[in-house]
Amino acid sequence: MAIKVLVVDDSSFFRRRVSEIVNQDPDLEVVAVAVNGKEAVEMAAKLKPQVITMDIEMPVMDGISAVREIMASNPTPILMFSSLTHDGAKATLDALEAGALDFLPKRFEDIATNKDEAISQLQQRIKALGRRRMYRPVSAPSPTPIETRRSSGLAHSNLSAAHRPLTSRLNTDSASTHTGLTSRRGLTPAAIERPVPAVASTTNIRASGKQYKALFIGTSTGGPVALQKVLTAFPANYPHPIVLIQHMPAAFTPAFAARLNTLCKINVKEAQTGDVMRPGCAYLAPGGMQLMIERNGTTGRLKVVSGTSDMNYKPSVDITFASASKAFGGDVLAVVLTGMGADGREGARMLKSVGATIWAQDEASCVVYGMPQAIVSAGLAAHSIALDSMADAILKETSRG
Repeated sequence: MAIKVLVVDDSSFFRRRVSEIVNQDPDLEVVAVAVNGKEAVEMAAKLKPQVITMDIEMPVMDGISAVREIMASNPTPILMFSSLTHDGAKATLDALEAGALDFLPKRFEDIATNKDEAISQLQQRIKALGRRRMYRPVSAPSPTPIETRRSSGLAHSNLSAAHRPLTSRLNTDSASTHTGLTSRRGLTPAAIERPVPAVASTTNIRASGKQYKALFIGTSTGGPVALQKVLTAFPANYPHPIVLIQHMPAAFTPAFAARLNTLCKINVKEAQTGDVMRPGCAYLAPGGMQLMIERNGTTGRLKVVSGTSDMNYKPSVDITFASASKAFGGDVLAVVLTGMGADGREGARMLKSVGATIWAQDEASCVVYGMPQAIVSAGLAAHSIALDSMADAILKETSRG
């Protein structure tokens, strides 16, 4: 049975274009269109679509307000369309915080290098979200004053219930010596390999006593909210540097890093070439680029490079994980959170081969169980952990004492 989609946009051209793309796929069906957020809320209640595509700026009721109302009354996977601007980035992050699960640039030429690939990406994203089980909240709290007032930061308390329940070699010398990863086109959200049952819950995890030099976290769809949940639990004196690889456009990563820095006790910044990795600081890989790790005495130094045009992800978890295996060997805890595809699997394989510890988010708490499933299916994950328990598990494992 086809996944039922509601398309919401105040532009008749965009409604028609998105509808055409969705209906091209036999597994998808547009059941209705709405011209503003108010109509979207009403249609979500009446038609019970399995996925909603939502514009942000609309008359009568904007997309963020509509997301918040839909998630409070009729939880539905929502894909936002946004502009690749600073304001667009902030608004999209607000929409994700309100409960939307994913986003794509509104200009299709910004999605991919060619039309067919952009169409395929949109269809695959919708299908991945359509597989997501949503749960009606026990109660639907109204927005708090801090949510209403927020400008540059997310409210700690508003993590929506909706979020809970290979690349080719780089064309630079440093990248080629660090990676040796080959191009892997055509990976599907199902992550290719047969899944393995979850390995453990946090109640079964005891600190191994291993000494670490750094924490690496890779993620994609659902990652912004997942990263916020994990990192806001870290104390200011967290004893290791943290590297974050989130699939995100170049226009979004500065705003996302600034937002996390506002919310977290640790420092969070967008990574730059020459940054020396310091304890209690998280470095977010810049969108549209690749983040490499080079050894610098007892710690690491960051190098931001461009990748070849045929690379699937910029930034790529595989690329950064692979460079970390060269820089730190086995003294790494690498965590793969929610996301489509299998990015991170080959990099995690390289890390594990030198003794690093690999964890994955469990299926039940993922927005899309693609990247973590790839890790688990390949036999690389020591533990599968629910998002609500991830921060405690990391702190327990990596605390020095």
